[in-house]
Amino acid sequence: MTEFTVRMHRTGGPEVLQYEAVELRDPAAGEARVRQHAIGVNFIDIYYRTGLYPMPLPGGLGLEAAGVVEAVGEGVTDIAPGDRVAYAGGPPGAYASVRNLPADRLVRLPDAINFDTAAALMLKGLTAQYLLRRTCRIEPGDSVLLHAASGGVGLIASQWAQAL
Repeated sequence: MTEFTVRMHRTGGPEVLQYEAVELRDPAAGEARVRQHAIGVNFIDIYYRTGLYPMPLPGGLGLEAAGVVEAVGEGVTDIAPGDRVAYAGGPPGAYASVRNLPADRLVRLPDAINFDTAAALMLKGLTAQYLLRRTCRIEPGDSVLLHAASGGVGLIASQWAQAL
């Protein structure tokens, strides 16, 4: 099955990104194939693209997306074709129309959450949760100072902290 992805064969500026046709295999055991309707764009993608964070090349960028499951590999029982899902985390490669990835990275989306919102919030939301509930364990009444509160993580973290 031929699909499309944005890949890079070397590190550098935005000019290293290439739109390419790729052959996509059937999902392996424990994997799901997701047709992506929206992807999240994060600053970490720049780190990978410039080589600050090394990655195997050629490779794709993007760590979060949302879409619909098209197929599942052997042993996958928690999700099924037709399920609306989102994910965050590696391996990189979300800048694609369709991809296979570990099924245990997928979460089902409630109907009230659209693909754009899910793709934009997954990684940033997990980061905010980690900072507020694990790293610093913010409690009601605590004062919080967020540097870069206008960025994706900062916006979520400031709203979350205020809600406490």
